[in-house]
Amino acid sequence: MGFSVLLDNGTESSDDGFYITAFHTLGNKNYLILALSIIYIITLMGNCVLLAVFIMNPSLQNPKYIAVCNLAVVDISLNSVIIPQMVPVFVFNLNYVSFGTCFSQMFFMHLFGDMESFSLALLAYDRVIAICFPLRYLTINTNLRMLLILLGIWTLAFLLEVYPVALASRLSYCASRVVRSCCCEHGPVYRLACSDISFNRKLATAKTLAVLLGPLFFIIFTYAVVVVAVMKIASTTQRGKAFHTCLTHLLLVLVYYLPVILAYVLGNLRLVQSSDLLTAILTVSVTLPPMLNPIIYSLKTEELREKIVKLFIKTKVTPHK
Repeated sequence: MGFSVLLDNGTESSDDGFYITAFHTLGNKNYLILALSIIYIITLMGNCVLLAVFIMNPSLQNPKYIAVCNLAVVDISLNSVIIPQMVPVFVFNLNYVSFGTCFSQMFFMHLFGDMESFSLALLAYDRVIAICFPLRYLTINTNLRMLLILLGIWTLAFLLEVYPVALASRLSYCASRVVRSCCCEHGPVYRLACSDISFNRKLATAKTLAVLLGPLFFIIFTYAVVVVAVMKIASTTQRGKAFHTCLTHLLLVLVYYLPVILAYVLGNLRLVQSSDLLTAILTVSVTLPPMLNPIIYSLKTEELREKIVKLFIKTKVTPHK
């Protein structure tokens, strides 16, 4: 996948690959895979409908929906990197993954995971501009500016991930090649290395905190600004309308951060003793938001809901012409 140059750690064992192992102690492993498959199908359907509505309606091609469509692309990409490869591994026991494929999956999985967090921050930026500067929104937040911001955060996510993954790929893996996870995650893989991994551990911790807490603090800051701006509005009706426009985004933030925080709390406090069960919880917590995001946006955004209904009515009527 274009990472062959970066993924040579200079040892003869670099081509041996890894073996993905997880969920051995779960009696209902097949039900978990079935649930994840359903999550993936709904993710594809929901986000593809969202993208189709955006493409077919020029009126939606504005900064807000450019950010929404970016999130849809990230949602599809994230679950596509994680879920499909789990079927041959855990259903057909084809758990061998080549060295290059493993680190390629690691890179793209973390890249899209970073973008999930950054995309929510981008939507927060859009909302704060729309509420605090409603008359200047179209001049401040143009389509070109939104695309440039998107280019910037995609570049940032790429730079944040390429170094840790390349660094991990150059470690010496001379002992166990058994990755105790559902996929080639950064942590479970680099911990298998025979060489010193203290720097890798510190780098991974710093990167994770930056990617999760940086956007979260930015989102909290934007909501504080929004609350101050809205409270200055004299009309109660206008206040309610302003807060309602933030409701959809707030739900997306809660859907993304609450499961991830809960999963890490359960793991760090050792409230879940089974590593397989903890891995299952983490997997579901990461893959569930991409499925729920288009559903929440479709149900909570009247304009988008109307366009989707018209799309399906048009699809049903067309064959009878």
